[in-house]
Amino acid sequence: MTPDDWDAVAGIYREGIETRQATFETKVPSWDQWDESHHQFARLVLIVDGEIKGWAALSRVSARDVYAGVAEVSVYVRSTSRGRGFGRVLLEALIDEAERNGIWTLQASIFRENEASLHLHSKSGFRIVGYRERIAKLDGIWRDTVLMERRSSIVGSE
Repeated sequence: MTPDDWDAVAGIYREGIETRQATFETKVPSWDQWDESHHQFARLVLIVDGEIKGWAALSRVSARDVYAGVAEVSVYVRSTSRGRGFGRVLLEALIDEAERNGIWTLQASIFRENEASLHLHSKSGFRIVGYRERIAKLDGIWRDTVLMERRSSIVGSE
């Protein structure tokens, strides 16, 4: 992903925001805001027939050095391209990039109702580690999330 991809990426992000099933965010950040909050590596776009169909990226979970190998995943697929396996392709590529860059644990916080995302992450080796009940409000309504994580079998095992 490059800054030149941002318009398409932002459009896909906006679609995810509008579902009210993908994120607590209510507006798309600027490129600079997004860039600052995500790792410089593992910024992926999936291009099919010259069109960006989805994107994936990693963000830090903490500024503390002890958590340098822990990252939160984001995977978004264009609404007209869902159900074609693009999310799986992006998530698997994200896992590979994370491990190449020393990430030993990936985590995802997923709305309890987002069955497609829960299933996607499970198929890619994530496990449920807990539930966060009424963790935050979206549109004035308390929402629960499922916390999932995937521990690398090749990074951080020494």
